[in-house]
Amino acid sequence: MDFTVDFSNINITLIIYLIAINIVTFAAFGIDKWKAINGRWRISEARLMSLSAAGGSLGGILGMYFFRHKTKHIKFLVGLPVLLIAHIYILKCLGA
Repeated sequence: MDFTVDFSNINITLIIYLIAINIVTFAAFGIDKWKAINGRWRISEARLMSLSAAGGSLGGILGMYFFRHKTKHIKFLVGLPVLLIAHIYILKCLGA
């Protein structure tokens, strides 16, 4: 299976959206880690997973390992890579 994506055929709006949602998701993992350390009101796991499902799976994976956050939760360890594969597949189906 070829996982390379040719972005030349994808609408610029989609590219901007994917960049933005991945930055937001990465930041959300970092903010939640900071809140966990400081005993603050947390970002829900459902919100983190929703951001990842909305296209931010790569940002979620990078945030999970960069901030060492949610790395022991099976739903994140398995779910985020599955979402990333699904996102790549969708991009391939869109003609990317």
